[in-house]
Amino acid sequence: MDHSLAATSPDANLTFPPARTGPRDPGDAWVEGDHGKFWGRFGAAGVLAYDPGKGVLLQHRALWSHNGGTWGLPGGALHQGEDAVTGALREAHEEAAVPDAAVSVLFTSVLDVGYWSYTTVVVLVTAPFEPVISDPESLELQWVPLEDVVLLELHPGFAKSWPDLRARMQELSAQRSQ
Repeated sequence: MDHSLAATSPDANLTFPPARTGPRDPGDAWVEGDHGKFWGRFGAAGVLAYDPGKGVLLQHRALWSHNGGTWGLPGGALHQGEDAVTGALREAHEEAAVPDAAVSVLFTSVLDVGYWSYTTVVVLVTAPFEPVISDPESLELQWVPLEDVVLLELHPGFAKSWPDLRARMQELSAQRSQ
């Protein structure tokens, strides 16, 4: 696997949640129900950025985070009243410096368990950018070729959704090239 386009955190050895600065957002809380415990009182969302030349941008999650040490998407809890696309783009910018102006939304995919939902916002990279670790939630960020994603230890939720997401991305890529 060649992941030469990687961003690495100077704080990659963090093993605990860092001290927070400023007020906590009301959406930053756990919710529990019949289907389990999930982060984000108002739901959560993440960005799956796809650059046909590089692959997809993945986040190696900090060890102190839920399912820490696995690979997933830059994303997180939605703010109250925030739509999923806006929240996903905000979180991807906060965690990986994904510029809104450099991506175009292709589609969304929603996991909804009734009392909580997670929206994956799949975006096409329209202008090249390099990811930057801008908060302590990442050990590293990497552009990963589509065929190599399954070789990584994936966040369980992302692992379940990856086959369908990949198929939809490949179908859209094939349509665009016709």
